Amino acid sequence: MVNKLKNKANKNYVVVLSVLTFLASFTALSCVEKKGPGPESPVGYDLNKPHKYPMPDILQEISGIAFNKGDNKTVYAEMDEDGSLFSLPLGSKEEKVTKFGKKGDYEDVSIIKGFAVLLKSNGTLYSFPLSETSKPETTNVKETKDLVPKGEYEGMFGDETTGQLYVLCKQCSVDKGTKKTSGYILTLQSDGSFKSTGTFNTDVSQVDKLTGKKKGTFHPSALAMNPLTKEWYIVSSVNKALVVTDANWKIKNVYHLSSNIFNQPEGIAFDAAGNLYISNEGSETQVGNILRFDYKKP
Repeated sequence: MVNKLKNKANKNYVVVLSVLTFLASFTALSCVEKKGPGPESPVGYDLNKPHKYPMPDILQEISGIAFNKGDNKTVYAEMDEDGSLFSLPLGSKEEKVTKFGKKGDYEDVSIIKGFAVLLKSNGTLYSFPLSETSKPETTNVKETKDLVPKGEYEGMFGDETTGQLYVLCKQCSVDKGTKKTSGYILTLQSDGSFKSTGTFNTDVSQVDKLTGKKKGTFHPSALAMNPLTKEWYIVSSVNKALVVTDANWKIKNVYHLSSNIFNQPEGIAFDAAGNLYISNEGSETQVGNILRFDYKKP
């Protein structure tokens, strides 16, 4: 009888020990998962591991960035308040400057079909032949006005394949009281001007749902099409968020942009290989920069 009681006690001890071991392992794993490696990233990218390119002092307030046909040897950039287009090799501070207009609130740049296109915050477009960037100043500039409703605009993308330009509202009266962000499709003409050819919109109510946080009003500051997936990548500096939509502008996911890495994200571009670039304005303690996130096939 005594041996039977001892054996039963031993079995109970083993069961209790196994349960305690499992619980300890589960708790430890949960703690690790809570800490995590940092903000979640889109498939193929790691937003925690950028390659940083500091910008020259003149581009402290760098905003939009673009490549010509996805060639990352030269990046084209513009800055707020100056009617000039800058071009420089990535990693170099030896920039070329081409003046195209008066001082103003310029927000984004695109290169499309041999034209450089600059977006003013009121929706006005300025375009000139890319070949003019070899000069310190160009007068061969086409100004296109009144193709989009009154509002504030910061994001623009030129599709080299179709010749279409996508302009996205940052804050427009047509979206007031709705959960939509409107966009406009313009088509490049042979003389460098544009004509209106369509509209689109994004249901931004999904931003709060997907993040589980109240992000407030969505104010896009840049957009670009991923050449590998045809998804749209939209940066919102105010919300410190990267929004990814499908080809039809339906939001698929939202990713937090850590302030430790992204000082003030204002521009976005992809190269032909699918590598992702996000530009950040500088501050009193940081210089403006472009961050490169290499694409790695899952």
